[in-house]
Amino acid sequence: MNNYEIVYILNPVLSEKQIEEVMKKIKTFLTSKKGKVVNYESWGLKTLSYPIENKNSGFYNLIEFTAEADTITDFEVELRRDERIMRHLVVKLEKDALEWAEKRRKRVKSKEKTK
Repeated sequence: MNNYEIVYILNPVLSEKQIEEVMKKIKTFLTSKKGKVVNYESWGLKTLSYPIENKNSGFYNLIEFTAEADTITDFEVELRRDERIMRHLVVKLEKDALEWAEKRRKRVKSKEKTK
C-alpha cells in the first residue's frame, strides 16, 4: 500500500449536499479497491488564479489515502468522468511528505480545538 494525497476543485455552484456526495463517492471507490481514507479537509470556496470552465472560484478539498498503485489509474478515470470535479491532482507521498502531512493534521486539529 502506498500513501497518496489528492487535491480537487469542485464547481462553485454545488450545494453542501452535492459536495458531500462527491466525497462519499471518492471514499466508496477507494474502499471498494481496498484503500483507506486517512484524512479529509475541506478548504472552502477559493478564488482561482485563472478561469476554469468559465468559473473564477471553486471548492477546494484535500484527501489523504492509502491504496495500491494499480488503483490510481482507475481512480483518475473516475475523477475525470465526474462533471462536478473541475480539476484534480493525485500525488504519491514519500517519507518526508508523510511527516509533513502528519504535522499539518496536528496543526489543523489544534486550531479546531481552540475555536
